[in-house]
Amino acid sequence: MIVDENPGTALSSVTAPDADRTMLGAASERLAQEFAAVANAATVERILAGSYTHLAAIGIAGDRLPGFAERFARERLTALARAEGRAVHTGPTVLFVCTHNAGRSQMALGFFNRLAGNRASAWSCGSAPDVAVNPLVVAVMAERGVDIADEFPKPWADELMRAADVIIDMGCGDTDPIIAGHRFEQWPLPDPVGEDIEEIRGIRDEIEVRVRRLVANLGLAASPVS
Repeated sequence: MIVDENPGTALSSVTAPDADRTMLGAASERLAQEFAAVANAATVERILAGSYTHLAAIGIAGDRLPGFAERFARERLTALARAEGRAVHTGPTVLFVCTHNAGRSQMALGFFNRLAGNRASAWSCGSAPDVAVNPLVVAVMAERGVDIADEFPKPWADELMRAADVIIDMGCGDTDPIIAGHRFEQWPLPDPVGEDIEEIRGIRDEIEVRVRRLVANLGLAASPVS
């Protein structure tokens, strides 16, 4: 599932509680100011509305939903700027994708951000995102000093795909988002779903090895992971 909303989608058309609407309105104003050089207010509103709708469809609910929607919209707007050559940040951009965006791709993103620091940008998403990151995955990453407790699953988004210099598939199978002109790698790794913590530790360690190799291949000096 690739997020690609109708250009006419607006916050007024989103089904949401009044409290969420208030929070989304404030988020739209913040994002419109932050990305004024990248997108007009209507585009910002469309992307925010679509982000909220897709995360709600996954099953994310409650007080977390508006904040997660703002974060997802911010990632998509940042990627839009990158894809259209208007980004301020330099360095390569990497997108980690898997099925549920609740395990493998979240671990890879966590390691990449720690190792590459601000020398690169990275995102993660899933072809069939789950409602939350696997708590055992959060726990084994914490053992390595990498905190992913505040992360959440997200669907594929067109902006992220177009902006990525490197797309890493970690188990999407025949739904791979192959895009011409982008470097594409497959990392065939087991899905942590249903596995015990020892198995997940093994998956984590293999992901770290691969991410370290990727960081080195991209010419990025790795920061240490404690």
